[in-house]
Amino acid sequence: MSKRCLYIGGTSSSQEVGPMGVPKGMAEAGCHAATCGDEQTNGMRLSHANGTVVDVFGNESPNEVSLELLNAFELISGGSSVPVPLGAQRLLALLGLNPEGVHRRAAAEQLWPDCSSPRASANLRSALCQARRACRVPLIDCVGQRLRLSPAVRVDVLWIRNSAQQIVDGLAPPYAGSETLIEELARELLPAWPDDWLGLDRERWNQMRLYALEGLAQRFLSAQRYLPALQAALVASAIDPVRETAHRIILEIHLSEGNQASAVRCYQRYEAYLQRELGVSPSPLMTDLMQGLPCLQRDRYGPQSSTARQAPVSAPYRPRRQANGSRARDEAATFSSRSGQRRNNGHGRR
Repeated sequence: MSKRCLYIGGTSSSQEVGPMGVPKGMAEAGCHAATCGDEQTNGMRLSHANGTVVDVFGNESPNEVSLELLNAFELISGGSSVPVPLGAQRLLALLGLNPEGVHRRAAAEQLWPDCSSPRASANLRSALCQARRACRVPLIDCVGQRLRLSPAVRVDVLWIRNSAQQIVDGLAPPYAGSETLIEELARELLPAWPDDWLGLDRERWNQMRLYALEGLAQRFLSAQRYLPALQAALVASAIDPVRETAHRIILEIHLSEGNQASAVRCYQRYEAYLQRELGVSPSPLMTDLMQGLPCLQRDRYGPQSSTARQAPVSAPYRPRRQANGSRARDEAATFSSRSGQRRNNGHGRR
């Protein structure tokens, strides 16, 4: 048995937890006293440092405060959506994407770049007050001049990014929760927000999920699990249509299944897209995959060879017509001149 910090009847105390208490596998360093504003389960609750609330019977409930930044902003507390003013939304999003914290002046300059320094600072103070009133759980920690999101707030993009990083590093199991992860990686980071400070965070998110999706697709392809491999590769190709890696994986999946026609169609579609948008062709890594497919060779070389064979047939025919036409005109002119001479000679003899 070990000691746990419990919230019991409005007071916090340190007690030995027996068999009816917290399971032995729970991390001791992550436990702390629950705040007075938390709801209670049978008068006793535990709270990890990451904000997950656990009762003393070992039943772990969902995170009470969750910040959703993928697809659209949403703050969820106690399972319900919490309305948040726009200024507080932008501040919470900035802090959620920077878990190490942001200096107050830097936060004001990034969120309100078009305002003067005093006006931006006033807007920041207003956003802080709005965030404090929005939720009964403190959302922002202020340490000196530095602002940081409270550890009790769970940010969706952070834990999904951590899962994606484990896949890229080869640390995560390839099949554990892969379908859910593919759906999460398909979501964009606040796509409706026009803020300039989001540009770098969006690019980081896009690159991370591209590498994770391509890694998942390659693992599924190696295991001959073609459907999830194709799903992951299609999501990656939709994120960046110009990027060739995902399209190559799609071709490999079709060829592995014996679907040559599907592979040729995907190749032709991608080749036409590159020519139309950038004026470039697929790399040799992609064209090498398509070698040996007769349908693709006929499509690329057939029309050119037929045109080349028709060219010498039509070339000598036009000069011959022109020559015959000119010869006929010359003969008609000669006949006319001779007839005129005969008429003149006849008039002279009379």
